[in-house]
Formats: sequence, C-alpha cells, structure tokens
Amino acid sequence: MDRHIPISNVEQTRAVLRIRGHVQGVGYRDAACNLAQQLDLAGSIRNLSDGTVEAVAEGSVQAVHQFVSWCHQGPPSAAVREVGVVWGVPHGEEEFRVIG
Repeated sequence: MDRHIPISNVEQTRAVLRIRGHVQGVGYRDAACNLAQQLDLAGSIRNLSDGTVEAVAEGSVQAVHQFVSWCHQGPPSAAVREVGVVWGVPHGEEEFRVIG
C-alpha cells in the first residue's frame, strides 16, 4: 500500500526571523537563500538599516524548522548573537529571493 502523502496535504508554516549579530557583509543572505532554495522554501531575506537581517520563510514545517535552526549559526564568517522568530500562517510566497 502506497503511504505517499500528496504535497497539498503537508502541513505548511511561515516564520519571520530577525537575526542579530555580525550578519551583514559576511554572505549571510546569499547562503540563507541557497539553503532556502534547497529546502524548497519561499520567502525573502534582506538587510535592515539597524544592522540586523530579516528573513521570511514559508514551506513545510520540517523545512522551515531546518532553516530556522541554520539561521542560529549562519555561514562560517557570521557571528549570530540572537534570532527572534515569529510563527504564522503562510501568505502564499512563490519563491525565495534576496531583497536589496
């Protein structure tokens, strides 16, 4: 018996992250975008004027949790101090992109 679950029945979630620390100018956005695309997530990532990075990720619960976990570390040249996460309902993002 095939126990495959159609993608439309997989639980989806949305996370809005605010990443603090040494996270700008270290390749954080590009590395996060590459990971998000590998995890088949939609959303965006951008630098904010206060030196933080904001990311929005939508997709399967498991993939979004993987992305959030990675954001606590970031790429090798980053020094993440804090990650705030607000969970919510997906808004229907279609792709993951770097803004700015």
